[in-house]
Amino acid sequence: MAGITKRFPGVVANSDIRFSVRKGTVHALVGENGAGKSTLMKILYGMQKPDEGTIAVDGEQVTFSSPADAIARGIGMVHQHFMLADNLTVLENVVLGSEKLYGIGGGARKKIKEISDRYGLNVRPDILVESLGVAERQRVEILKVLYRGARTLILDEPTAVLVPQEVDALFSNLRELKSEGLAVIFISHKLGEVLSVADEITVIRRGTTVGTAVPAETTSRQLAEMMVGSELPTPETAESTVTDQPVIEVKNLTVYAAGASLGAESEPTAGGLLGDAAVAGGAAKRVLDDVTFTIHAGEVMGIAGVEGNGQTELIDALIGLKNADSGTIGFLGDDITPWATRRRREHGIGYIPEDRHRHGLLLEAPLWENRILGHVTEKPNAKGVWLDIKGAQEDTRRIVEEYDVRTPGIDVTAASLSGGNQQKLIVGREMSHKPKFLIAAHPTRGVDVGAQAAIWDQIRAARREGLAVLLISADLDELIGLSDTLRVIYDGRLVADADPATVTPEELGSAMTGAASGHLEHVEESAEDGADDTAPEDEAR
Repeated sequence: MAGITKRFPGVVANSDIRFSVRKGTVHALVGENGAGKSTLMKILYGMQKPDEGTIAVDGEQVTFSSPADAIARGIGMVHQHFMLADNLTVLENVVLGSEKLYGIGGGARKKIKEISDRYGLNVRPDILVESLGVAERQRVEILKVLYRGARTLILDEPTAVLVPQEVDALFSNLRELKSEGLAVIFISHKLGEVLSVADEITVIRRGTTVGTAVPAETTSRQLAEMMVGSELPTPETAESTVTDQPVIEVKNLTVYAAGASLGAESEPTAGGLLGDAAVAGGAAKRVLDDVTFTIHAGEVMGIAGVEGNGQTELIDALIGLKNADSGTIGFLGDDITPWATRRRREHGIGYIPEDRHRHGLLLEAPLWENRILGHVTEKPNAKGVWLDIKGAQEDTRRIVEEYDVRTPGIDVTAASLSGGNQQKLIVGREMSHKPKFLIAAHPTRGVDVGAQAAIWDQIRAARREGLAVLLISADLDELIGLSDTLRVIYDGRLVADADPATVTPEELGSAMTGAASGHLEHVEESAEDGADDTAPEDEAR
């Protein structure tokens, strides 16, 4: 890519960028949020056309009018925000648009299994995408690209929600791909991972190429200074701010995978929606199984777990998107188990969702409208029963400045922002309402090192003022550095406690897969925890 320039109204996303990738290498592309990385890759993938500059593949100059043109030249892209149809199965998503390659039946299924087994992707062809977690969706996207025969893979933040074991497996796969002559473009804000996997590194700052580095000759500090002019931050837990005032008290919370949720403002039945007989008969699985914990004012409780072990269901139950089949949720002394989401929000529960596009933003709405989401009845967004548009707009400008959201203005759409700037907008929105309890799911996913440090500081400052936080993250350093208490979730149960002061990421990662560890205290069931209430699937497990 030579002399690539791309302009949008009010902003120059790329300015005279030069970027070259060799076969059989992993080439990392790094830069702060809004630096122009995603725009450059969308141009390479044919999603956007450059205003100036040229592209050559295998020495031949090309012009891409669509992703189909790029795919035809062996270029595939796995986006930071996935391009999947929720209402289709994994197989249907993979073959969509490529039906002529291997058909839509047995041939396609055989090829999908072959790729999945070869690269350890562990995908299930016949499951609906809407039922998959973030990490599973990512594996489907990678398989979809390989299915189309890509020789150059663009991976945008591929490790954002992966645990160490999954990252190691991915890196092993990337090394295998490059050994077969493929080229991998690896976009990430995790500089340690970049140095570990990349053969070459290109740094972009404010839309312009500022240099290329070789991992063996550079450090995380040097890369960070090239990107944002500061050292790579490390989270550190200051003095304890934990009080003896319970904010959230969860008791025996259980959620099944099947069945309809309880209606808003309704009470759960004693036997749950499905009934014990249905569970015993194998009709449903407990995706959240008898979970009990308390979070106090001034406490950050971290939850560590491999994606798909009940974290999403726990978040949904706490915010009210999914109702419990049994158990209770207490908030500052009130039983909020039957409360609707809006009532929970109005009473002081903040929510940073794990998937900002699905649950955090209206992508085609302007930033100031997105600032209102979830807080439509609260100041500065409302005056009495009416929306206060001027108040919302003024506060959006404050958030943009305070949280360094890179945008030409508050009237641009959320879709026009980079992923990291979208995340900063959401964090600013939630913290602005001084919540008493914050559900923070992957709060720094996709943000650069400077923004990551700023978000950590915001959480620490609010904790000192009495905020209770449930922190769920795939970044184990973040969990260990920010948490006052740390628990491991496995197969829907809280199975171990860890001391953030002594546990290592490796020990935590092992516990997340069900292995024992010397620095972790494994939680034992009490005698009354179901001597007569154990379903056959529980015994089997």
